[in-house]
Amino acid sequence: MLTRGLESAHTTERRTAMPYSTAEIAAKLPYLRRYARALTGSQATGDEYVRTCLEVIARDRLKIAEDVDLQTELFRLFHTVYASADPRLSQSRAAAGEPALRSVMALPPIERQVLLLSALERYPFNDVAYILGVPEDAVRDLFNRAQESMMSLASAKVLIIEDEPVIALELKSIVESLGHSVVGTADREKEAVAIADRAAPNLVLADIQLRGEDSGIEAVRRILEKHTVPVIFITAYPERLLTGKGVEPTFIISKPYDPSMVRAAVSQALHVAAAGNA
Repeated sequence: MLTRGLESAHTTERRTAMPYSTAEIAAKLPYLRRYARALTGSQATGDEYVRTCLEVIARDRLKIAEDVDLQTELFRLFHTVYASADPRLSQSRAAAGEPALRSVMALPPIERQVLLLSALERYPFNDVAYILGVPEDAVRDLFNRAQESMMSLASAKVLIIEDEPVIALELKSIVESLGHSVVGTADREKEAVAIADRAAPNLVLADIQLRGEDSGIEAVRRILEKHTVPVIFITAYPERLLTGKGVEPTFIISKPYDPSMVRAAVSQALHVAAAGNA
């Protein structure tokens, strides 16, 4: 478990007053792990950075500011680790068979971080500035540049797996506003697999619960048996995917969502895929 690194801090806790308990920190980890996966494009690499962050906390729990929201503070510490990490970490992961780490993504790292923190994690600009340690004015400029970069991506073919017609239509509109095309929408497993086989999409947006007893998770599993394609799960039940056990999706958006969240995730997923194919 990723929280194991914190257990060694219990002795220190008895000697020094700590602002947060191990249990409180562990409760925030699913959100940090989700962000780390989206940022790095890899569950293994994202978890490696989170694990290192926990080791830093275990050595000195007072690195967590007491007067700051715990989740925000964990994100700040994560970025301290991320900014100072040995690049050989990513190289070792690539050598272990994770091709998405073999080249640098097209969007500059700081812009990518600002975009994901503000649009996907819903942090206001002042919190993003605190997390990244940069002026708030710079965050605004970086966000605007990231938004422009999203529109410069090559057109992609997108499959939408969603059983709510209104949501499917809204997702189609968001995808097309970014210059991409929707090759089909499906509300059943069999239909989703058939469209994927026929159209070979570059990206899949999927809900967990489909019409009847059908499962979006199962539909995606069957698609990935034949196709290498990034998947963004958009669901009202993210806890079913954020279990901390086994392989987890790289991109998860909770319903209800803001369109900017979907745009940011689509942009990042396609950048990760492009880096892996470079």
